[in-house]
Amino acid sequence: MNRRTKRLVLITFDLFVIFLAHVTSYFFFNELVAITPRAFIIHLIFVMLIYIVLGSFVKIFDKINRFTSIRETIIHALLVTMTYITATVLYEILGSGKSYRLVALSYLVAVILIPLSRVGWRILMEHRLKREQIHKYGEAKEPIRTLIIGAGSAGAIFIRSIRLRSDIRVVGILDDDRDKQNTTVYGYPVIGTISDLQKIVDRYDVQQITIAIPSLSNEEMKEIVTEARKTNVKTNQMPYIEDVLSGDYQLDEFKEIEVTDILGRDEVELDTQVIGKQVVGKTVLVSGAGGSIGSEIVRQVAKFSPAKILLLGHGEFSIYQIEKEIKQFKDRTFEIIPVIADIQDRERIFEVMKTHQPDIVYHAAAHKHVPLMEANPREAVKNNIFGTKNIAEAAKAATVKAFVMVSTDKAVNPPNVMGATKRIAEMIVTGLNEKGKTNFVAVRFGNVLNSSGSVVPVFKEQIEKGGPITVTDFRMTRYFMTIPEASRLVMQAGALAKGGEIFVLDMGEPVKIAELARQMIWLSGHTEDEIEIVESGIRPGEKLYEELLADDENTEEQIFEKIFVGKVHNLPIYQVDAFIHSLEDLSTDELKKALVQFANNTYEENQEVIEELETRGELA
Repeated sequence: MNRRTKRLVLITFDLFVIFLAHVTSYFFFNELVAITPRAFIIHLIFVMLIYIVLGSFVKIFDKINRFTSIRETIIHALLVTMTYITATVLYEILGSGKSYRLVALSYLVAVILIPLSRVGWRILMEHRLKREQIHKYGEAKEPIRTLIIGAGSAGAIFIRSIRLRSDIRVVGILDDDRDKQNTTVYGYPVIGTISDLQKIVDRYDVQQITIAIPSLSNEEMKEIVTEARKTNVKTNQMPYIEDVLSGDYQLDEFKEIEVTDILGRDEVELDTQVIGKQVVGKTVLVSGAGGSIGSEIVRQVAKFSPAKILLLGHGEFSIYQIEKEIKQFKDRTFEIIPVIADIQDRERIFEVMKTHQPDIVYHAAAHKHVPLMEANPREAVKNNIFGTKNIAEAAKAATVKAFVMVSTDKAVNPPNVMGATKRIAEMIVTGLNEKGKTNFVAVRFGNVLNSSGSVVPVFKEQIEKGGPITVTDFRMTRYFMTIPEASRLVMQAGALAKGGEIFVLDMGEPVKIAELARQMIWLSGHTEDEIEIVESGIRPGEKLYEELLADDENTEEQIFEKIFVGKVHNLPIYQVDAFIHSLEDLSTDELKKALVQFANNTYEENQEVIEELETRGELA
């Protein structure tokens, strides 16, 4: 039935109840009190008409009856009461011959039966839903004994949604709000605070802990998860409202706690006014737009209403995916231009810049995999160095206002080819900066959680296969940041740039990779007895510890929350250019050695390298 038909059915049913109430009262009192048929019919018509008018005004027929609440039941009873009072007053003014006893009995019948019909329908629907839940989850002989953390409004909604599940038994609720202690939520008691977690788990034989507080900060979530981990009980959370709206989860489902919920940090409040001045109504080009960081930069840029977004990438499928996603952006007014191009193709990149004349470029395209680049150093040079040189020089030729390169902490004191090529790319970008023209800057940060090729997806896959999880060295640590946070800070740094800077993002405390593996095993509902963590040995080019700044780059200058400015000691761009062209005739081993040495040298040491190459006549 559609809503219009349902509304008609409800009106017809309620009018029938009112008719039945009047007829019952008429026959009950007819032998005791003389009531004329005319008086009976007129009062009945008044009540029916007024009920329809008032009911339509308060939209009582538009309610979804399976969700009828106590409040709505009271409103319905008040509506019937107002209907009878109004009808009786009007009839008193316009007519006579009525019986107050008939009106009273009729009212009592109607005020009980009409609201109760809605409550009865809800009970019937809940019984039907219960049967559907049994069909969906099975008739559980031993439902999972579940402890809910959070007795707030979100927790109440979640508890209401799962209370009919046949496979779940809520044993109680924990909440730190003292006012909620010894109260109930949909019949389930609040039995303590979060500090009582271990004691409650033992006392009630809890098999599952569910966190139902969506407003928790990452730090608060981490604290609760740390306490829950001590119990060795599987812990999950209610789904986020965004997940429910997108259709990824039903409200009565349980969502795994992701490692990003623990390692992620509270969102930085951006200076949207400054970013808006740079982006609103402008043409923005993002290289590597199909990658993890590039695609997120595109999403963030799209929120600031640019005139155009150029999605530049080498892989057509990844560009197609991000284009498709952004086209569905709500209230989109900007143009989306997919550009399939390789940054190593200098002529094509110059053509793109000249044709579209972007105002700002976010350069996120790069080869980032350390062991792969160690095995393929020439590809790293072609893409990370010459590719960056191509797009940066094309931006300068097109007088782009701002060029922001996405760099990495692996560019600091790099022992590997990938880090060395990114450091030299930083030298190119900052070296091209000229006051009054294009502002060239680089933004350096550590690992991003869940990016393609990062450790988190690898660990997830290994856990799904039953292990083992391979950690190259148990001492290894890394800095981590979520993809959205990194992308937002890249935009903020670019908006605040004056040109020639290397910005460093505050990555917080480094995380031990082995501890990350343990967290992920526990969050997946397993133990280290079930999924082993093994040491596989450091791969070529890997470091035990990452750094964000070299010793001679350290600075206390902070331009924004979590954004610092590193000291830059670069060679003139023509000397960097001369060096990279000297790499062409080197053997693979010589190439790797030259890259790492040049990237690690001090300014003075690299001056000596250039002078030596000039002396040997190896510089063009």
